[in-house]
Amino acid sequence: MNNSFVNTARLLGAGLRALLVLTLVTGVVYPLVVTGAAQALFHGQANGSEVESDGTVVGSSLIGQSYNLPLRKAQKTPDPDLKWFQGRPANGLGSNSINTRYKLLLSGATNLSAADKDLVQQVKDAKAAVIKDNSVPGYTVTASQVPADAVTSSGSGLDPDISPQYADLQVHRVAARNGLPAARVEKLVEDHTRGRTLGFMGEPRVNVLQLNLALRDVLAGR
Repeated sequence: MNNSFVNTARLLGAGLRALLVLTLVTGVVYPLVVTGAAQALFHGQANGSEVESDGTVVGSSLIGQSYNLPLRKAQKTPDPDLKWFQGRPANGLGSNSINTRYKLLLSGATNLSAADKDLVQQVKDAKAAVIKDNSVPGYTVTASQVPADAVTSSGSGLDPDISPQYADLQVHRVAARNGLPAARVEKLVEDHTRGRTLGFMGEPRVNVLQLNLALRDVLAGR
């Protein structure tokens, strides 16, 4: 038998064995080990940081939700449901224009500069709405009370958290809309305020989904 043929067959055999071993290690063993470790050590994060209520997944603690009223006839933008705490504006979200068979919501920022007239007008309109919506008999919101996160969207448009200042600003409106004492709603905000990560990273925050779930439980049990 020709030596070159034998050498070629040996090389092909070695290459095939290497392919099978690498496929087994990188395609089967490694994914199983990583998945198993993630499920064992970081079960919640590995499964999307799901939030459950009454045994049903109602969202993720990492993705903000809208609390709006149903659209009325000929209405394009829904009104906020003011019985609930509201999250940050989502001005950066767009619609899917590539594959129009699917109605997708795209996350992202506005990409507008701080001096852009459209952004300036958005902030002015948002501040006026926050003042109007959260001013109730016996409690009037002033412009100086409105924090930045109440009138600006995040980089993704899906920020699940608001500042404690924005949550506190909404307390009297939520209490009035639900017929609850303001002190009871203030306690909910206090209980759901989280400090900086590891004591120094980020800012204090309130998860809107978890706060509204706690509010729902109070309303259901009163």
